[in-house]
Amino acid sequence: MITRVVGDVAVSAVGLGAMPLSIEGRPGADRAIATVHAALDAGITLIDTADSYHWHAGETGHNEELLARALATYGDGAGSVLVATKGGRGRPGDGSWTVDASPDHLRRACEASLRRLGVEAIGLYQLHKPDPAVPWTDSVGALAELLEAGKIRMAGVSNVDAGQIRQARDILGDRLVSVQNRFSPAFRHGEAELRLCEELGVAFLPWSPLGGVSRSSLDGASRFDAPGPAYAAFHEIAHELGVSPQRVCLAWLLARSPAVIPIPGASRPETARDSAAAAGLTLDPGQLIRLEETGREPGVERTG
Repeated sequence: MITRVVGDVAVSAVGLGAMPLSIEGRPGADRAIATVHAALDAGITLIDTADSYHWHAGETGHNEELLARALATYGDGAGSVLVATKGGRGRPGDGSWTVDASPDHLRRACEASLRRLGVEAIGLYQLHKPDPAVPWTDSVGALAELLEAGKIRMAGVSNVDAGQIRQARDILGDRLVSVQNRFSPAFRHGEAELRLCEELGVAFLPWSPLGGVSRSSLDGASRFDAPGPAYAAFHEIAHELGVSPQRVCLAWLLARSPAVIPIPGASRPETARDSAAAAGLTLDPGQLIRLEETGREPGVERTG
């Protein structure tokens, strides 16, 4: 597993997005923990979660508690994992998402995350989404307070534009280490934010990185499921290389910038292992050109 950097911490070039383990359609606890363990076995050392990753009302922190159990039962090596959690969103249990990035809420959310994860300080704490009812500088200021109090070691922001990244940088300085935005073959509107992160030395963590590339063919060596024309190149190249189109997609993202660390979701051990293997896949210039020229259909909006 090759590594990239979040702040001053070296992490696997591909992370694990743990949201599918706790939201609608989630697997049972045993398979969920097996999925996390498979990711760790494959060399993944960055896991992304949030207090709002749950399904039903009254389950706030479900995903954080699940990860704490998975890490506690893994054994040697779990201590090297950077757990990145988020605060500022909520789920009332009806499928909707809410936003509360007030300083008071973020302080309370961070304390609760600390308890659930069972740590003295959170490795990477991210502001989940700007709150239109709260000045952005107040929300980011709460992250600065948490850093000063030693509750979190590094800070990040999510679902932000370039202006908000620059404002956060002005407040946090080098303590702003990551931006988590949507970016995928289907959604490439975040190129400006990606390049800004590269300029600032900030890690760019694409959420929903496989958008536009179906999970229908994990065994690309033996089966080729032709997609719509917009993303055919990902499947064609996967067929040529004998790998899954998802692995090609993640390798394409890694090739875009050394700042990129994709965090694909997984709900099965084999999916986590396949994603991790993308770190060892190098695409040649011709393949990258083919992928860059593929269609850019708008993806389905999700929350990450």
